[in-house]
Amino acid sequence: MRGIILAGGSGTRLHPLTIAVSKQLLPVYNKPMVYYPLSTLILAGARQIMIITSPRDVSSFRDLLGDGSDLGIELLYKIQDEPRGIAEGLLLSADFADGEPTALILGDNIFYGAGVGETLETYSKKEGATILVQSVTDPERYGVIELRSDGSVKSLAEKPPAPKSNLAITGLYFLDGTAAERAKLLKPSDRGELEIVDVLNSYLHDGLLEARVLPRGTAWLDTGTFDSMSMASEFVRVVEQRQGFKISAPEEIAFRLGLIDSEQLIKLAEKYSKSDYGVYLRSLIG
Repeated sequence: MRGIILAGGSGTRLHPLTIAVSKQLLPVYNKPMVYYPLSTLILAGARQIMIITSPRDVSSFRDLLGDGSDLGIELLYKIQDEPRGIAEGLLLSADFADGEPTALILGDNIFYGAGVGETLETYSKKEGATILVQSVTDPERYGVIELRSDGSVKSLAEKPPAPKSNLAITGLYFLDGTAAERAKLLKPSDRGELEIVDVLNSYLHDGLLEARVLPRGTAWLDTGTFDSMSMASEFVRVVEQRQGFKISAPEEIAFRLGLIDSEQLIKLAEKYSKSDYGVYLRSLIG
């Protein structure tokens, strides 16, 4: 399975912070925001990951993450000249995906919970699309899904004024090799964007869309506003300080999955030698 991180966009809801820097490079507590979706994709089984970002920010992402070899993975970068919708990411990454299943994640989404990695890995499949949904108190802010009594998908709509359920579609999509071809058939919405909901409706029309409700105890956070980013930072701070481990540290995940060895981990820790992050990575070597 290939992975795609959408880290473009103008981040206007976070102005003036994002006038000069991508929001995915802003901190969520003690790590850049992009560390969280990157960690999610690695846990889900992706070993080749493309980061789609703006011309202004691509060099900053390269400086931060490199080519991925330090983590035992491959990272590639693609420029999106202007934000034209989530589904455009499928077109930009079509050659990279090469007809293989992909996991596409929004760069401002955070997933956390016991067994999340093992759970996500089961969602990759050869045919169809799987979306993750979670109950929220303000579904009108999200794409909303309506389920039948047997759990099958009945309908979905983007930010409906009168939601038919409180189940919001999260920013993580598992798609088969037909996703790019489906995106090619889309017409821009009234917002002038290629909507991911239209891609999902294409799968639904073909009877190939599956929804999985995230279990209770799984946290899904998006960090696209000042309040949500602040709440996410506080969530990460409380959990890390209470339990003594890091949330979404890519180096630790790579080490525990056997993608890198202890010697490689120590070298990575030396990059952060004077920070708590470096101390934590060194502590992982028993």
